[in-house]
Amino acid sequence: MQRQTTIAKPNEIQRKWYVVDATDKPLGRLASEVAVILMGKNKPIYTPNVDCGDYVIVINANKVSLSGNNKLTNKVYYNVSGYNGGMRRRTAKEMLEQYPCEMMERSVHGMLPKGKLGRAIIKKLFVYEGAEHKQEAQKPEVLELKF
Repeated sequence: MQRQTTIAKPNEIQRKWYVVDATDKPLGRLASEVAVILMGKNKPIYTPNVDCGDYVIVINANKVSLSGNNKLTNKVYYNVSGYNGGMRRRTAKEMLEQYPCEMMERSVHGMLPKGKLGRAIIKKLFVYEGAEHKQEAQKPEVLELKF
């Protein structure tokens, strides 16, 4: 008799809440670890076509670090409105000073699956500039990342 592969069903998934402190952590490494937790790849019931991940709260997004030479000045984030001349360019330094939450969300979003599933997964990410967050009622666990 062959063993059957178990496939996670959306109504059977148990989700947890985690808090991750971004202070002095490299942006890319932090984003990849957060993406793994959001997708549920750290669980034995992981199924690629089902959202079986947990909720993640990232605090101190303004204290994240960037590795590499001159990445603060050379890395550029683009937004295009669709109109002529509607392209906006912002360096990583501007993003970190003015929009640290958006910078973190963009880096995590780029590591998630594209399409409907990825848009559902990104809704479980909550990013805050400072050390305070609004999800105290969910009793999130503090998650220490190993890098």
